[in-house]
Amino acid sequence: MRISELSARSGVAIATIKYYLREGLLHQGEQVAATRAEYDDSHLRRLRLIRALLEVGRLPVAAIKQVVEAVEDETLPIHQVLGTAHYALGPTVEPEPGEAWDAALAEADRVVAGQGWTITPQAPTRAELAQTLLTLRRLGMSVDLTRYAETARRIARDDMDKIPIDAPRESAVEALVLGTVLYGRALDTLRRMAHESESAHRLGLVPAPEAPEARATGTDQSGPTG
Repeated sequence: MRISELSARSGVAIATIKYYLREGLLHQGEQVAATRAEYDDSHLRRLRLIRALLEVGRLPVAAIKQVVEAVEDETLPIHQVLGTAHYALGPTVEPEPGEAWDAALAEADRVVAGQGWTITPQAPTRAELAQTLLTLRRLGMSVDLTRYAETARRIARDDMDKIPIDAPRESAVEALVLGTVLYGRALDTLRRMAHESESAHRLGLVPAPEAPEARATGTDQSGPTG
C-alpha cells in the first residue's frame, strides 16, 4: 500500500508517519520508485503499537524508541521485550540512600518472595514498591500487602491470558500496554466505587447488599431468623 493508504487505514496523518520514519520508530517501506515506497501490514501493526505507547501509555518518544528497539531485536526473548515495555510504563524512582530505604527494599523483596514471584534484581518495580512501603511506614499505615499481592497475582494470570504471545511482537507488546494501562484504570475505578458503596453500607445509609455468592447460588447468607 502507498503511504496515503497507510495513513487512511491507520488513522495516522501522513506528516506524522514521515516523522516516525525519520525518527526510526517506523521501519522504511519497500522502495519501488525514486519517490515512492510500498508499505504492508507490519507497518500497520507498528503504527498501532506506537499509538498505544503514545496515547494510552503516555510515553515520551525516547521511551517509545527503547520499546521499538527491543521489538526489533530478534535476539531478545519475548519475555524481555514485554519487560522493556512494562518497565517503560512505570515511574522512575530514585533510591533514598540510608537505612530506612534499605529496610523498605528488603521488605519489598520479602513481599515478592512470599508470592514466589520471579523478579529481576534491577526491575524498577522493586524500587517503586520500596518507595510505597517507605511512605506507608512514615505515615503510620499498615505495610502488610499480602492480600494486595495475592489479588495482583490472580489478576496477572488473567492479564497474561489476554496477551497473544505467539503473535507478531508488536501485537503482543500492544496488548500488554493496553491491558496494563486500561485494566489498571478499571481496577482503580472499581476499587474507589467499592469504597463508596462500602462506606454507605457501614454507615447505615443503605441496607447491606446480598452477597455475590448468595446471588450466584440462590442461597440465603443472612443466617437463621429464629
